Amino acid sequence: MKGCFLNIKQTRRPKVLCYILLLCQLITPFAPAYSKALKVRLKDIVTFEGIRENQLIGYGLVVGLKGTGDSLKDSPYALETMMSMLERLGVNVRDKEKDMKSKNVAAVMVTASLPPFARHGTRIDVTVSAIGTAKDLLGGTLLVTPLVGADGEVYAVSQGPLVTGGFSADGKSGSSVTKGVPTSGRIANGAIVEKEVPFELSSLNEVRLSLRNPDFTTARRISEVINAFVKYPSAKALDPSTVDLTIPVSYKKDVASFLTSIERLEVVPDNPARVVIDEQNGVIVMGKEVRISTVAVSHGNLTIRIAETPQVSQPNPFSNSGSTQVVDRSSVSVEEGDQKLTVLEEGATLQELVDSLNALGVSPRDMITILRSIKAAGALHAEIEVI
Repeated sequence: MKGCFLNIKQTRRPKVLCYILLLCQLITPFAPAYSKALKVRLKDIVTFEGIRENQLIGYGLVVGLKGTGDSLKDSPYALETMMSMLERLGVNVRDKEKDMKSKNVAAVMVTASLPPFARHGTRIDVTVSAIGTAKDLLGGTLLVTPLVGADGEVYAVSQGPLVTGGFSADGKSGSSVTKGVPTSGRIANGAIVEKEVPFELSSLNEVRLSLRNPDFTTARRISEVINAFVKYPSAKALDPSTVDLTIPVSYKKDVASFLTSIERLEVVPDNPARVVIDEQNGVIVMGKEVRISTVAVSHGNLTIRIAETPQVSQPNPFSNSGSTQVVDRSSVSVEEGDQKLTVLEEGATLQELVDSLNALGVSPRDMITILRSIKAAGALHAEIEVI
């Protein structure tokens, strides 16, 4: 303030201007934090109810394998499927089923996702997975397989050559090499849609937006952004995961255009403080909102090493007595890591927490234990989710 008044005295500016300049200096440090807030499109954080995929499933037969298919003796369903298919083609093999020893056939399950608004004749990808004793589906061809939905109706039919992401090779001596999962493959554009899911978008009077990550604050911000765009209170947050949107009168005949404009709006999502832990792989993911109260953390390791070094004891040269013996020799060493202590101040941020734990030389698995201990002490203000 002193410097400001000196400047005013020299230039003879009014005091009010000095206070305005000072206020701007106080506000400026906070402006970048708001401008750096991550804005995302609505289409990336919400889904429109009714506009969704539908799961399809079917049972089929893969042929053309090079001796890596099902053993018909151990897979009766594969044998029955093959005989039924041959009968439909006019080949009767019911009396010779005991003589069928082909290993070039595999029974499989076929799955696919029917996208929204998929029209008659549209092609979709399918995934093929072996369910029997088949070892490899490389080079196989899927025969005509109907794909049904949850209601039992056939919505698509699939057929075509498989592409697997792995392979398997066996040697005569028992050695083998396997890469990836050779018993599963995909067929790009391998199914044709035969039945459409009825849904009339133009007849909607309202649409509900479902948040992928439910949150009260985010739902309210979405409704505010939409209302500011249409200049009419047409959006209302019903709960943390649902925003009800009424179609404006001006868009009644062009709902698709309205939804296109809505999904491109940007909003700043609010995420809860959460720490996600994957103990199996030692992975830790922490949100930026995680805060730590004043707490002291120490980390020390005790390592015990035991080494076995057998030695050979032999009798003296030209000795007529004694024999060569193996004598066990063990060495035990104990190493204790330096006991280090670090203090996290009140309101420590995520970066400060990571820097402090890294300074202690903490591994990811030890960090999991430390985070749980901090949470148990009541100093970690975040939700811990273990996956």
